[in-house]
Order: sequence, then C-alpha cells, then structure tokens
Amino acid sequence: MKNITVIRHTRNPAFGYLGSLVANLHQEDYAVTYVEAGLDNLASLNPLTPDIFVILGGPMGAYDDRNYPFLVDELRLLERRLDADLPTLGICLGAQLMARTLGARVYPGPYREIGWSPLELSKEGIHTPLAHLVAEKTLVLHWHGDTFDIPVGSIHLASSPKYQNQAFSWGKCGLALQFHPEVTTFGLELWFKNHACEISATHGVSITRLREDTTRYSKRLEAQAAKFWEAWLERGRKPTNNKVVAK
Repeated sequence: MKNITVIRHTRNPAFGYLGSLVANLHQEDYAVTYVEAGLDNLASLNPLTPDIFVILGGPMGAYDDRNYPFLVDELRLLERRLDADLPTLGICLGAQLMARTLGARVYPGPYREIGWSPLELSKEGIHTPLAHLVAEKTLVLHWHGDTFDIPVGSIHLASSPKYQNQAFSWGKCGLALQFHPEVTTFGLELWFKNHACEISATHGVSITRLREDTTRYSKRLEAQAAKFWEAWLERGRKPTNNKVVAK
C-alpha cells in the first residue's frame, strides 16, 4: 500500500483534513497518516519515506517560529523533501512554508482574502492539473492574510483578483497552493462556526455571504477538485522532462 504523511496544525474539519482529496487517495490505495504539529515529534520523521508528503494550513504565520518552534522542524523536513524532488504538497500555511524553505519571503498581506473567487492561471499553469480549476469551470475558496514571493527556480502557476501569488510548482511534483481546493460543504459549515471572530473582523465578509456562496460553488469545486487531484496524483507517478533545477 502507498502512503501519505500529512502534517496538520488544527483539527478543524475544513482546515485540518484532506477533504476532497481523500476519495482520490482511497481509490489509489493510499494509507493516510496524520501528524500533529506541536504535539508529535516532527524531528523524528523521515521526510524521504512517504510516497506523498503534505503540509496543511493553520492560523499561525510561516515566519512565526519564535512562538511556534515546531515550524523549524517543518522547514527542515521540507528542505530535505524538496531537495530530493519527491511529491510534496503545501496548502495555505503549507505553501508559505514551502516558499520560505526555498528562500522566498513570506509576510502579512495588505488585507485578508476570505471567500470564493476565480483563479487566473499563468501560461505555465494552464498546462498543469490546475487547468481543472480555472474560472470558467469553478471558483475556489481563499482564506488567508499572509502571502509569499515566488521562490527563485520555481514556476508561478496562478493568481487571484486580490493576490498575485496563489500557486507555484517546484521540480517534478512539488506544488504549493495558497488557496483551498480541498474544502467540502460540510467542513466549511463547521469552519464558519469556529472562525466567527475572524469573519466578523474582516471587512466585506459575512457568514451570510460565505454560506450563500458555498451553496452556490462548493459542489462544483468538489467535482472539479476530484479531477484536479486525480491529475496531480497521476503527474506525480510519471517522469517528466520539465524539471526545474534549484538555484
């Protein structure tokens, strides 16, 4: 059986699980192991062992290792994993940690981006599995306040109306996503409840609008995300001639 190791920073069902990716993993016969950042001993992990390595989102900043020292262990794991050019996925905080590992700046953005909006793919992005998530096929969910610069040697893949850097690739199958393709309708309803303070403190965002948009867009995203995950998993199994060499 193939295996996937997932580092998570919260058990919020919308934020600390693989969501829509799970069905694809079951079909592909993957065993999923969740590792709890801040509780489990991350330094004891061998990042070269899993077939796929994933770091999910979280409420802390990728630069805040003074308050959250386990982030240093995550950076070390990512450094070894990315250097070996093995299938690696970072979502939200995970993407920011990938950017920081690769030498790029991670920093607070000018405003929070919370809600549903389209992706705009770069000329390179349209030739990747992200083509299943373009605006004419679905909107995606954004939920972040920090952002990152694109690392030298990586490939910029996507932007949104509010943030230029929404996704980049590294090597054969390293993928960093600032947005959340993994979310499900059920998980988001719990997220709205658990993040009421953050939502109410964000200008132009409301529970009512988020719920209406989720009803309107989430099922379509789940359908397109299934195609996206299938294509990404397939891409990770195949050799490619467009490897990016780290500089």
